Amino acid sequence: MSREQRVRVDTMLRQPRPRGPQSVEAFRGRFKSTMAQMIVPGGLRTTQTTLGDRPALHVAPDNNPRRGTILYFHGGGWVAGSPETALAMTGHLVAKTGFTSYSLDYRLAPEHPFPAAIDDALSAYRALLDSGQDPSAIAFAGDSSGGALTVTTCLAARDAGLPLPAAIVAFSPSLDATGSGESMDTKAGIDPIFTREYLKETIAPLYLAGQDPRQPMVSPALSADPTGFPPMLLQAGTNEVLLDDSTRMAARARTAGVSVILDITADVPHVFQSFAGVLDEADEALERAALFLTQHVRSIEPAAVSAR
Repeated sequence: MSREQRVRVDTMLRQPRPRGPQSVEAFRGRFKSTMAQMIVPGGLRTTQTTLGDRPALHVAPDNNPRRGTILYFHGGGWVAGSPETALAMTGHLVAKTGFTSYSLDYRLAPEHPFPAAIDDALSAYRALLDSGQDPSAIAFAGDSSGGALTVTTCLAARDAGLPLPAAIVAFSPSLDATGSGESMDTKAGIDPIFTREYLKETIAPLYLAGQDPRQPMVSPALSADPTGFPPMLLQAGTNEVLLDDSTRMAARARTAGVSVILDITADVPHVFQSFAGVLDEADEALERAALFLTQHVRSIEPAAVSAR
């Protein structure tokens, strides 16, 4: 069944798109419609809240949540997306780990270009720490542009002298705004979603607003120093032009002495994990991500605390 599932997903993603330039609002609407098709697991409670000075969606298990928090950053190319479009991803992570999640509604480009999203993410992390949460019980997770935020927010937290989270999980992270990875060429046409030209000429300019794409906070796979980072899990598919963003980030992390798992799944597209419930590889990848989180996030149960 898996091959048939992969073909169906690839066919869906290759549906004809509007030709010519698209407005930002049209892009956001199309992204929202696509993500609304993803399966959200049952047994969750969602509550609108605020984290830092931005809205956030709190996602928790209906029963017996474990102590541990996932700070989630949604995808959407810095231009689109919301906690609601990422609810399938956060929902499955919450359901599989028992942890709670805050999914951040960070500011979007082009109205709020770089570094607004990083500033919002860092502010949200500060808010969790200021509320008394132990950093050893917090993990960063995100997909695509949100996957990049897991890395750049950790850089920003380290530079600000904050304690770092327990773990990072990045799904198909976008970590090179220069589009210089070999996979931009080797996966051209294989990737059903992106091309180098689209990413470099449409998405990156909206986010960067004329700033240097090579700087570490924009292209960490090229120039960031991840020394001191917590354990990282980078998941990507072989059918995406962004594949080398993950492979190069993993190499930088290893060189810096960071514990990193590079988890590559064959014949699947960008953020394939969002197809959980439809694609076997998506469910399996999320199981591995959940295992990684439960291994690294310090979950202290109330009884253990009171026994001290």
